[in-house]
Amino acid sequence: MAESVVNAEHPEGGAPEGEATRRDFIHIAAGAAAVGAGVMVAWPLINSMNPAADTLALSTTEFDTSKVQEGMQVVITWQGKPVFVRNRTAAELQKVQADPLSSLKDPETDQDRTKPGHEPMLVVLGNCTHLGCIPTFGSGDYGGWFCPCHGSHYDASGRIRKGPAPTNLVVPEYAFTAGSTIKIG
Repeated sequence: MAESVVNAEHPEGGAPEGEATRRDFIHIAAGAAAVGAGVMVAWPLINSMNPAADTLALSTTEFDTSKVQEGMQVVITWQGKPVFVRNRTAAELQKVQADPLSSLKDPETDQDRTKPGHEPMLVVLGNCTHLGCIPTFGSGDYGGWFCPCHGSHYDASGRIRKGPAPTNLVVPEYAFTAGSTIKIG
């Protein structure tokens, strides 16, 4: 028959109260291994949510606005979306600055939509805020853009004036970097 060794101080064979046992060590080691395995599984999943390298390369674009003459509009592409760069005439500026905010569906001043010192130059995303169609310039009732899909009318500042679109054309993050060059994104 096998003999068992019993601790004289603790006849039940346990460790003194407050001291770690082999079982406590195994529990801590197993918990640490489980946490490590969880991190190893979660890391690729979380990393896959980061933008791809080709997307990051398209995150900004630069354009020289000196090519855009007064009264002219140029469409450039940024992140796969059209961007309208319009050099507005003095008459267009006067009209959009004189419009009362109370007559606007989404009130926003023209000064809020342009950069100080570059008020004639308007930069907006070329997607209707209703369902994303591309509006055409010059065919709207307010001297701006008209979305032929559902009938939204925008003024020369890209503000919604009539139709189902809920908000103004979006002004992307941009800045004038060197003279007349803008950097979008």
